[in-house]
Amino acid sequence: MGKVVAAATMSLDGYIATADNGIGHLFDWYDVGPVTVPTVTPGLTFHLTETSAGYWQRWTSQLGALVCGRVLFDVTDGWNGRHTMDVPVVVVTHRRPDDWIAAHPDAPFTFVTDGIRAAVEQAQALAGDRIVAVAAGTVATQCLDLGLLDEVAVDLVPVVLGGGRPFFGELRHRDVLLGDPTTCIRAERVTHLVFPVTQPPR
Repeated sequence: MGKVVAAATMSLDGYIATADNGIGHLFDWYDVGPVTVPTVTPGLTFHLTETSAGYWQRWTSQLGALVCGRVLFDVTDGWNGRHTMDVPVVVVTHRRPDDWIAAHPDAPFTFVTDGIRAAVEQAQALAGDRIVAVAAGTVATQCLDLGLLDEVAVDLVPVVLGGGRPFFGELRHRDVLLGDPTTCIRAERVTHLVFPVTQPPR
């Protein structure tokens, strides 16, 4: 099985979005460089610096599946049936969105109603030896609490939101130890960091 990695762009004060799911200046780094990076989403093209483009391409080339919660799924309307990074998506939810599923019969989305551990297992089955990315927020918090994360990847941006949706919420297990960053890449408007989870909760 590949690694399970919680990943997101994060403000200096630890937030991945505003309370109403706005992004402010969090994603400015996607449009500050000369390297054009197309996506599978119509009308969405990134313009990254060479440094960020290299990091992005290495990251996306390793991805095999994404796990997210129902809030992110609803905010994005399921990315219109195809995630921007073009990987299968496993959604943790209490209720399957039957109307959405009927409207997107070919979408590579799996809806799991029996908890985060089952969702990660399904994502790993889909990803094989590739990385399973876990959306930050509630899902990442549950994964960290259960000892399911191998790494935490943070695109740290020089923005202070002052409140909003944190990368990690309140944990049942406090002071979870992470190792020193195995990746630390400074680029324009962002620093790319990857931390190993060296002491997961027991």
